[in-house]
Amino acid sequence: MTESIYTFSEDFDVSPAVQADFDKNGYIIVRSLLDPEEIKLLKDALESDEGIIRHAFGRDDGEGGKSRMVLWNQPGNDITGVMARCEKVAGTMEKLLGGEVYHYHTKLMMKDARTGGAFVWHQDYGYWYENGCIFPDMATVFIALDPATQENGCLKVLKGSQRLGRIDHVRVGDQVGADMTRVADVQKFLPLVHVELAPGDALFFHSNLLHRSEQNHSDRRRWAFLVAYNRASNNPVMEHHHPRYTPMTKVPNTAIKQCTTATQIAGKDFFDPSTEVSLKKVTDKTRR
Repeated sequence: MTESIYTFSEDFDVSPAVQADFDKNGYIIVRSLLDPEEIKLLKDALESDEGIIRHAFGRDDGEGGKSRMVLWNQPGNDITGVMARCEKVAGTMEKLLGGEVYHYHTKLMMKDARTGGAFVWHQDYGYWYENGCIFPDMATVFIALDPATQENGCLKVLKGSQRLGRIDHVRVGDQVGADMTRVADVQKFLPLVHVELAPGDALFFHSNLLHRSEQNHSDRRRWAFLVAYNRASNNPVMEHHHPRYTPMTKVPNTAIKQCTTATQIAGKDFFDPSTEVSLKKVTDKTRR
């Protein structure tokens, strides 16, 4: 088996080998985490004009492009919420991070054909450090809704870069980007991995893993569903635009196909970019 790449089955678990890969490389890929029926349920809910997509906003990539996204803080009981709380997603994350987690936020990332912008090199903890999260005991699962290839701007990661710890970040366009002088040095030591995924494949990655994606110049969109988690023991020390510790009720994997609510907007607590704490703090530091 290729290092850090696994295929989901009903008996999949975070074995010592899986944990060792995550700790060494900063990520694991789980092929077919969601089956075709589950992906269809999720895409149908997300693509509805009357649902979550109405709350989309754009982010300038500093390279002449812009990507759209929707972000919300509370999972809820609809399809997206059940996905975020099911055992094969949230339960796997708890094992990888070594303890109880809570839902930090969910994102729909929309890198549209020919127009989708890039995301600069960064660590998620480069943002979340500014939110009062003391430890980097945080991680994200990235689930492909469409094929993610090098042609349409798949994620790229620097394997093992989570072991660097947090590096300095600055403002780049509407994003927070890692210090590129440092990244250039890191690239001399760590291998670059293109994370190409089929719909339903998932990347579980640590908050200090350096990653980026290129603009989408292809004729195929690249949408993805991302859920970020924080360890319950890492309750942020300040109020900000994402939740502090909120107990999360996990559900069995069977709840996905049993869910009869495609979209429930009420209570999602959609993100308003004007309230973002981390970008403002990094902007202030960049100006000094």
